[in-house]
Amino acid sequence: MTPDQAPRHPQVAGLLLAAGGGRRLGGRPKALLRHDGALLVERAARALRVAGCTRVHVVLGAGADEVRAHAELSGCVLVDNPGWTEGMGSSLRAGLHSLADTDARAVLVSLVDQPGIGPEAHARVLAAFSDETSLVSAAYDGKRGHPVLLGAAHWPGVAATAEGDRGARDYLRQHSAGIRLVECGDVAEPYDIDTGADLGRLRPGGAH
Repeated sequence: MTPDQAPRHPQVAGLLLAAGGGRRLGGRPKALLRHDGALLVERAARALRVAGCTRVHVVLGAGADEVRAHAELSGCVLVDNPGWTEGMGSSLRAGLHSLADTDARAVLVSLVDQPGIGPEAHARVLAAFSDETSLVSAAYDGKRGHPVLLGAAHWPGVAATAEGDRGARDYLRQHSAGIRLVECGDVAEPYDIDTGADLGRLRPGGAH
């Protein structure tokens, strides 16, 4: 999928959570890991843009200064999360807060440490947007995963329950009956880069 293949969705913003410090990776910020010749944060931001998000907010924490210095994120809004050590929930809250005064009616949330999820999966979930009440999740063999689309009507509830590393998990569990699942297992692999063993999935070389 190329940028000119996906329809633009100006009402849906992309939100990339890229603040993690990689504690189980020896303190290596995940955003700065390299895969196929590009930093993970660059690949993930590009996936949101290629999928159709015209506005992309990237939440930074660990290694934020280095990300700003070395990552190609032109056109993205960079959001600092000084509380990133509190977990993913704090980054989700920071990202939603950064979108509060925009005209976005929904947000497509993606994680920086899932390089196996590319533009195709993001585009499928994005295509399911209807209005501010939309609640959509990618699914892999029927199991809910990322990316997740949150209509603006859900943002206050998500922010109120996003604690620790749970992100939107509690809110989505409470509203599971209203979630539209979009199967993406045929176009993406939802693995995480969490531990040293996972680094074997990364291919440092290749074209950017």
